[in-house]
Amino acid sequence: MACLSPSQLQKFQQDGFLVLEGFLSAEECVAMQQRIGEIVTEMDVPLHCRTEFSTQEEEQLRAQGSTDYFLSSGDKIRFFFEKGVFDEKGNFLVPPEKSINKIGHALHAHDPVFKSITHSFKVQTLARSLGLQMPVVVQSMYIFKQPHFGGEVSPHQDASFLYTEPLGRVLGVWIAVEDATLENGCLWFIPGSHTRALVLIHGEVVHKSKQNLSDRSRQAYTFHLMEASGTTWSPENWLQPTAELPFPQLYT
Repeated sequence: MACLSPSQLQKFQQDGFLVLEGFLSAEECVAMQQRIGEIVTEMDVPLHCRTEFSTQEEEQLRAQGSTDYFLSSGDKIRFFFEKGVFDEKGNFLVPPEKSINKIGHALHAHDPVFKSITHSFKVQTLARSLGLQMPVVVQSMYIFKQPHFGGEVSPHQDASFLYTEPLGRVLGVWIAVEDATLENGCLWFIPGSHTRALVLIHGEVVHKSKQNLSDRSRQAYTFHLMEASGTTWSPENWLQPTAELPFPQLYT
């Protein structure tokens, strides 16, 4: 069960984030890592689609705003890479499995392992205890935070990228698949948090993570929920539901 206590609900409302230790089992984390390993092994990204994912806002707008590969990834499983991992022709300068920044943005819809985690009874119970009446899953990402050069994520609010009216209808669910520490680029509000901790992130809370300069990766699976009841999803968001993949209902 993952039903929040009144004190946990109060802390989340007060702080804008909440850490739930041991939310997933070690076996569930291993299953995600193994599945991601298979997906990466099968990865085939055309040269013209090899997009470096920037975590700096100006570079994001410049690089991704003109990239169809990124903008049309909301209903697909696609690969985004760290800066400096390609030569001028788009060939890998480092092993491909060490070059990926993240995989997004529809693992929750198209991969059975991630679909089962996202729609698990534990997650549904958690959402109900938060009072969500009609939550939908708007996106999901697997973040690698590669050793030595996993990029910094500058301070940001998820609600600025996933804008709704009214505000406060977007919830981030961030699951540490590996130990997240000060050295390998943990989220700033959970220094020293450990494997299997789930972090709830309010859409308007400011958060960041530093560059990973350690020799260990900091893998995480994260997805965003939106309370669809009485909410308008901004037509100006880069991420939009499609005919092939409307935002799926969390409750099954």
